Amino acid sequence: MSEYLRRDRAAEYLKFNYGAYSKETLAKLACVGGGPLFRKLGRFPVYTVSDLDDWAQARMSRLMTSTAEFEA
Repeated sequence: MSEYLRRDRAAEYLKFNYGAYSKETLAKLACVGGGPLFRKLGRFPVYTVSDLDDWAQARMSRLMTSTAEFEA
């Protein structure tokens, strides 16, 4: 069974594990699109850890040894 995190806890999880993203950013992305998958529990958006991980991993670049590789 999945554990569901409210937006503030989801942001804390992302900050702790990936070093980025605030609850405000998650709120904006929920409106405009491009954020992690979420569900509504009544009026509250809730996220699963696996959906947060999938989204964060998809936003990461490949492994690099130099910033010059990023342009390629």
